[in-house]
Amino acid sequence: MALIVQKFGGSSVANAERVMNVASIVADTYNAGNSVVVVVSAQGDTTDDLLDKANEINPKHSKRELDMLLSAGEQISIALLAMALEKLGCPVISLLGWQAGFNTNKNYTTARIKKIDTERVSSELDNKKIVVVAGFQGINKYDDITTLGRGGSDTSAVALAAALHADKCQIFTDVEGVYTTDPRKVPNAKKLQEITYDEMLELATLGAQVLNNRSVEMAKKYHVELEVLSSLKRVPGTIVKEATTLEKMLIRGVTKDSHVARVSVIALPDTPGIAFKLFSKLAAKNINVDIILQSVGRDGTKDITFTVDKDNAEHAKSAVLEAFPNMTDENFVIDSDIAKISVVGAGMETHPGTASQMFEALFEAGINIQMISTSEIKISVLVDAKDADKAVHAVHNEFFSED
Repeated sequence: MALIVQKFGGSSVANAERVMNVASIVADTYNAGNSVVVVVSAQGDTTDDLLDKANEINPKHSKRELDMLLSAGEQISIALLAMALEKLGCPVISLLGWQAGFNTNKNYTTARIKKIDTERVSSELDNKKIVVVAGFQGINKYDDITTLGRGGSDTSAVALAAALHADKCQIFTDVEGVYTTDPRKVPNAKKLQEITYDEMLELATLGAQVLNNRSVEMAKKYHVELEVLSSLKRVPGTIVKEATTLEKMLIRGVTKDSHVARVSVIALPDTPGIAFKLFSKLAAKNINVDIILQSVGRDGTKDITFTVDKDNAEHAKSAVLEAFPNMTDENFVIDSDIAKISVVGAGMETHPGTASQMFEALFEAGINIQMISTSEIKISVLVDAKDADKAVHAVHNEFFSED
């Protein structure tokens, strides 16, 4: 008998029919002799709808009260799924995040899991019950409900799998696994049978929406075997695991991230410590920076350009102004009409020609590259937002031609 953690996203439980479908999947897993813990997201667009309600009432709402509101979405889902499992004759109990032992830090809306007390969940499993847990949420030291941020249910599921030493963590979604790019937009996208943690982490970080990057990071750290598969079709999915073919270079995927902005800071003093002063201020404001480009100093000044999440563009500008109070609006150029296109594959560093292939594909498609960033397993470029889908098609066709 195996212990399996199964996670179902919002689209998988969007309506009554899909809730019953999920209950059928869970029941089949349980009736096969397994112990089952299920982590569920809020139904469909519930979280977005709740955010809209919050902004309608008070656009300047506190993060504490927002967490109190948003956590209601998962409470609805777990109760409905538990009722569906009862209808199928399964012993089941639903638990909110705090009841399942999720203890987080004090940060509202972006909480991090500090520890999980598994006593309650283990006790219910010992009593042969299916345990349905609300994803995305926990409780902090003030006994306040907190949420883990977008994609937090993936993180909840992997964290539970790690804490319970589960045999497998299955992430059910509306696609059949991890694809070389979004199959809903690129018809010849290919499903991968397996992918490494590092490749999956890069894909998730660079815009692939099939898994939350924090969940992949945690799975790698605690050696949790992940399987991404469809809740709508009973077919094998994609296994996420440790690398096994270190010398073989394979491009695993092409991603697009349209939620990015480029910030250029112009005419900074060309003196030692300027970059440290700038980026330490951004770090203090919890603003993540991705691609960085610094110009060669001329006439005692230099320019620094970097990318951030689109929502943080103006916050980044404010942080730089705190670091350099003598600067004005003329020292900033912010472009939110861009997209980041990336290719990911292990072993890329030792296989020359990957970058030239990508750049040639973009050239032949008539797409201009604005910035470039590379690592051992990825190459990212910035392009105009209007060219993003065209760029994905061009690059994907270059590496995944019909064969």
